[in-house]
Amino acid sequence: MSRKIKKAAVIGSGVMGGGIAALLASAGVETLLLDIVPFDLTDEQKKDPAARNRIVKFGYDTIMMSRPAALMHSSDAALISIGNLEDDFDKLADCDWIVEVVVENLKIKQQLFKRIEPVRKKGSIISSNTSGIPLKAMSEGLSSDFKQHFLGTHFFNPVRYMHLLEIIKGEETSEEVLRFMAAFGEKRLGKGIVWAKDTPNFIGNRIGVQGIVKAMQLMLEMGLTISEADALFGPVMGRPKTAMFKTTDLVGLDTMSHVAKNTYDLVTDDEARDDFLTPDFVSTMIEKKLLGNKTKAGFYKTDRSPEGKKLRLVINPATLEYESAGDVDFPCIADAKSKKTLPEKMKAIVYGEDKGAAYAWKVVASGLIYAANRVPEISDTIVEIDNAMKWGYNFEMGPFETWDAIGVAESVAKMEKDGLAVPEKVKKMLADGNQTFYKIEKGQTLFYDFASGSYKAVPVSDVAVSLAILKGEGREVKSCKSASLIDLGDGVFCCEFHTKMNALNTELIAFMHEAMDYVDANGAGMVLGNQAGGMPGAFSAGADLKEILTAVGNKEFDGIDTMIDSLQQAVQRERYSHFPVVAAPYGMALGGGCEVCLGADRIVAHAELYMGLVEIGVGVLPAGTGCMNLWKKMTSGIPAPVTDADLAKFFIPTFMAIAMAKVSMSAAEARANGFLGPNDRIVFNRDNLIGEAKKEVLRMIDDGYAPPAKKPLKVLGEAAWGMVNAEIFNMQNGGYVSEYDAYLAKNIAYVIAGGDARTNSELDEQAILNLERSMFIEFLKQEKTMARIEHMLKTGKPLRN
Repeated sequence: MSRKIKKAAVIGSGVMGGGIAALLASAGVETLLLDIVPFDLTDEQKKDPAARNRIVKFGYDTIMMSRPAALMHSSDAALISIGNLEDDFDKLADCDWIVEVVVENLKIKQQLFKRIEPVRKKGSIISSNTSGIPLKAMSEGLSSDFKQHFLGTHFFNPVRYMHLLEIIKGEETSEEVLRFMAAFGEKRLGKGIVWAKDTPNFIGNRIGVQGIVKAMQLMLEMGLTISEADALFGPVMGRPKTAMFKTTDLVGLDTMSHVAKNTYDLVTDDEARDDFLTPDFVSTMIEKKLLGNKTKAGFYKTDRSPEGKKLRLVINPATLEYESAGDVDFPCIADAKSKKTLPEKMKAIVYGEDKGAAYAWKVVASGLIYAANRVPEISDTIVEIDNAMKWGYNFEMGPFETWDAIGVAESVAKMEKDGLAVPEKVKKMLADGNQTFYKIEKGQTLFYDFASGSYKAVPVSDVAVSLAILKGEGREVKSCKSASLIDLGDGVFCCEFHTKMNALNTELIAFMHEAMDYVDANGAGMVLGNQAGGMPGAFSAGADLKEILTAVGNKEFDGIDTMIDSLQQAVQRERYSHFPVVAAPYGMALGGGCEVCLGADRIVAHAELYMGLVEIGVGVLPAGTGCMNLWKKMTSGIPAPVTDADLAKFFIPTFMAIAMAKVSMSAAEARANGFLGPNDRIVFNRDNLIGEAKKEVLRMIDDGYAPPAKKPLKVLGEAAWGMVNAEIFNMQNGGYVSEYDAYLAKNIAYVIAGGDARTNSELDEQAILNLERSMFIEFLKQEKTMARIEHMLKTGKPLRN
């Protein structure tokens, strides 16, 4: 059948239900959000629709107020309608997918599904977001048709931002339904799909909570503090900055404890069952409502000193009193920080000789052994476990990738020396001469399959493209320290940045010219894209400020002028070359990174796109065509009679976007702000971004691509001044800008308006680019601009001097 999800229903408007509803709406799906009628209504209130919808309305309002935002754009809320499970239950008959997100209570879920069965339309899909109750128990007594369309769809919180979606097959779930939901989850919702079995807490939480609780147990046993444990299991181990205990504060101690207890109760045959017993001090904290971020106090809390200084405090497990978090000083951490690669950092931690290293080793070894013992119980392959931990917990490496990183043979020898029970399947792998869980052969990533004792190809989406694998195949046709040109096939090449934060420097800009020369001679089209970093990552965080600061210190203003001119011409070549160029930004696309995108023929953007021209924050302006190209983007496609009559309406939004350093909080917002145009596309799954950009290049070629003709650009000219002065006056009065901001803003407006041009006159593009470049140099000669650049390099934050 040609299945489509035109309308969905989410039953349960709590944090998870609201997050799922928001994601569906952002993906363009009409969504019905339902919840119960409150139990405490008076007879009069029972007649009032607003009172009856009080709970679901609170959930809807929470969606709208969530920070970080649950919706990609506030306008997406128009696709969400609300109701209750008494008055609006029959509306489920219109839905193609019904997802249950109610309280984790088997009886309540069974009763709900029995009510849904006679109402749902034929062929509709029903799923549960449960993580702790077996699907078999929830669907007991229901028809075969219901069971064929019933499955588990376990999202992770916050739903919009967490990449993982675990799909769980019921005993009778149709293969067609499973295939459809996997494709819908991956392509429409942008999720990484992991196939889990109907076992307690599936994959992510089974492995993740074992690791967290075991870390707590060992922390007490070995006499470490919470701060010390988190310092060891943060970025130096490829984990988020929230590490173990801050992550639990985010999730909620009550939630984590519930998952741990639920697992302990259900996994009676688990050899490490006791790893799910949370320490007594955690139970006491829960009793005292010290639940983490939601109660503003958990393992950590913030306070103020008598002088008003912000204090970061951490709880002492022995006294349950809050103390100063303090600094952690283990030699193994200092050693790890001196290393360049993550595997080197991990080895420094787990093979160190201090107390912290001994603790880290025990936690890691326990987790690796536990993960290996869960195959095939919770997953048929190691790939599903690794992906679950990377996508659901934001680990840079999953357990088996970590095992490879620290050395399988070396770590197994240490485990056996310590008397740990290494799984026989791992020992057999080593005995058979297989030293790693993953390897690359002929450009393909292979994983070790315990069942067959052989290596198999890691399954990938037919759209996904891995630049690392292509380079492993020898498809890198040109490279330098800052960038590479990679053959994507079919005459399409990818110019990949790989500087720190993919910042633009002189070498990278020169390489862009070389790459376009190569594609012009040997190819048909080009993608500007990279795949560095986790989520959200950085397509490019802008110009290399350190290089600019050094040049200014040496008074090399001519050299800076030459570099900016080279960037301008590279971006102009993107637009006017005789082959299509598609930019594929994701995460941060700021300053110069944004300018590179604005100059491309098309943009294929990841949904999580934080795009903006933020140069005023470091005391300069967008000089790599940014002022000109944002103005062009704002006014392109507008009929001449409209622009002739009211060009001013387009000027203020362009000016404000640059003068206020506005950054979109999603690709949808970037579109609303004018940074993405009607021909640009938004892709929800970042894994598919380069592949989708390549498809866009091929589509443009197939349509008979020809570069646009260069035309003079209509500018507002002198009419801008009165408007701009009024805006700047208002911003200063409101305390939004400093005096120096006002100085910068007036000169930025001068450039966007075309300098001294007359109102509604036309200028050659190069004339505006010359204005950008000369103003950029002028700003660099100002002491306050230098102070802003130095402050940004030192703190990572803008200075408003």
